[in-house]
Amino acid sequence: MIYDQSEFDLRCEWGPQGVAQLAPISDVVVIVDVLSFSTCVEIATNNGAIIFPYGMGDESVIDYAKSIQAELASHRQSLSTGYSLSPKSLAEISAGTKLVLPSANGSFLTLHTGKTPTLAGCLRNCEAVARFAQSYGNKIAVIPAGERWKDDGSLRPAFEDLLGAGAILSYLHGSLSPEAEAAVATFQTFQKDLLGYLQKCSSGKELIAKGFEADVEIASALNVSNCVPLFTENAYVRNIGQ
Repeated sequence: MIYDQSEFDLRCEWGPQGVAQLAPISDVVVIVDVLSFSTCVEIATNNGAIIFPYGMGDESVIDYAKSIQAELASHRQSLSTGYSLSPKSLAEISAGTKLVLPSANGSFLTLHTGKTPTLAGCLRNCEAVARFAQSYGNKIAVIPAGERWKDDGSLRPAFEDLLGAGAILSYLHGSLSPEAEAAVATFQTFQKDLLGYLQKCSSGKELIAKGFEADVEIASALNVSNCVPLFTENAYVRNIGQ
């Protein structure tokens, strides 16, 4: 297939089509949604929480959370209390907490990887995720989630996710597709000031304008965690080997 990068060990492609093309022929998939799904999942599972992705933000998520006796994270619309897609809101989440995390990007992609082992990666755990991914085999797909344009819902390739994908790919061994190589080059170019560039990119500016500058700071930390969130039985958990 032309679009599946199958002649390379390390593959990288955006969003839902990236998952559709790469997941079926890869040994493992890494979902990268830096601001903020993947960062939220890393922080929560590192604390021992169990995170259930949900791809829609409509009323059906309420029934889903009830059906599995889990708490429900809110949208990050304001500086409200409780759990949300704000990484800062999950900093003190208790071990054993079951939390449904709705997300049109990271959650949606996670739920479409099929039977291929799936990990959540971000800047905070990029080296640990890369090392664990390599244990599944040489064929690794790294999926930058991107964002959605509000006017039509189409994919907006997001700087922060390309940066995170490149960070993970930079620790992997194998032949790089041109798309993967471009992601690595992005990380190598901007790694000297991750926080500064995340604050200046469109997604970062949006969060700062809404009062979530702390989330940008949390997401910019590089290799501060060895937690590898593994998707199993409909939820992300910290992998057993840690």
